[in-house]
Amino acid sequence: MTDSEMIDCPEPGSQIDRLRAIMHRLRAPGGCPWDAEQTHQSLVSNLIEEAYETVDTIQRGDHDHLKEELGDLLLQVVFHAELADEAQRFNLDDIARGISEKLIRRHPHVFARSDAATTDAVLRQWDEIKRTEKGHEDHPYLHGTGKGLPALIRAVKLQKKAAKVGFDWPDQAGVLAKIREELDELEDALQSGDSAHADEELGDLLFSLVNLARFRKIDPELLMAAANSKFEQRFAAMETALKQQGKSLDDSPLEAMEAAWQAAK
Repeated sequence: MTDSEMIDCPEPGSQIDRLRAIMHRLRAPGGCPWDAEQTHQSLVSNLIEEAYETVDTIQRGDHDHLKEELGDLLLQVVFHAELADEAQRFNLDDIARGISEKLIRRHPHVFARSDAATTDAVLRQWDEIKRTEKGHEDHPYLHGTGKGLPALIRAVKLQKKAAKVGFDWPDQAGVLAKIREELDELEDALQSGDSAHADEELGDLLFSLVNLARFRKIDPELLMAAANSKFEQRFAAMETALKQQGKSLDDSPLEAMEAAWQAAK
C-alpha cells in the first residue's frame, strides 16, 4: 500500500498505520516546513501541554472532547517515534513492543505464576520487579521515584512508596498534628526574619498538606484544580459586580474588591 493509499485508508484496524504514514509524509521533502523543523527538544512543551489538556478534559468529565485530546496526545508519541525512526534509533513498533513486554513482565499474576491476589500485593510486586529491571536493588529505596514529575505529583508518589514499607502515619490525627507543627515552625521562621528558613518550612507545610490529601485518598492535583476553578469563578463574579458599579479592576481599591468578593461567595 502506498503512502497516498494509506492516508486515505478507511479501515478501522489500519488507523495507527495511517497516522504513522501521515506523520511520515509531513516530515518528508515537500511536506510541512514546521513539522520538518521539529526535534525531540522542540516538542517537549507540546507534549506537556497535550498531556495537561487531556487531564483537564478528564477532570471536567468532558467525554466529548476526551477522544480529541487523546488523539492530540497520541500524535506526540507518533511524532517522537518518527523522529527516532529517521535517526535509526527506534520506531513506533519498537515502542509498542517494549511496553507490551513490560506489561507481561510486571503482571506475572496474569501471564505467569504469582500468588499476588490483592491490589496492595500487586503494587508491591510491581515495585520489586521494577527495581530489579532497572538495577536499583543497591540504590536507596526512593531512588528515582517520580523523577521529572511536577513537584506536587512527585510528593504523592514519594509518600505512597514510603507508606508501602510502613513509613506512614497510623491515622489522620497524626497528619493533622504534623501540619500544626509545621505551621508553628513556619510562623517562628517568619517572625525571626530568616527568609531561607521560612521558605524551607513553607515547603514542609505544603508536603504535609499533600500527605493529608493522600491519607484521605484524594488527589491533591484535583483539589488544587478545584480550588483554582473556584477562585477563577469568584474573581470573575467580583469583576462583574465592579463593572455593574461602573468600576474596573484597575481603579478599584482593595476594600471595594474585597466587598465584591465577599458578595460573590
